[in-house]
Amino acid sequence: MMQVFSVQSTSHFDRTFRKLVKKHRELVDAFAKVLHILKSDPYNTTRSHPIKKLEGVKSGDAEYRIRVGRWRFRYDVIERTVYLKACSLRREDTY
Repeated sequence: MMQVFSVQSTSHFDRTFRKLVKKHRELVDAFAKVLHILKSDPYNTTRSHPIKKLEGVKSGDAEYRIRVGRWRFRYDVIERTVYLKACSLRREDTY
């Protein structure tokens, strides 16, 4: 049986997301994909998603990261709720 998680965003995430969507319409599709994954497997128990538990980050400080293309979303999981904390675009010249 598949477990279902609820997904909530913080006000910081909402502000950042709105700013980024104005310049990057493709973020909407990436976000839809992220929501689908986080509602079913935020801990990546299937090992089939680009999710990483960040080292040295305390619970409550966005200890998980998921990648979708150049987009990065950071979040926490508390009980049955996923809290989206940050959204960012990796620059082309990062690597």
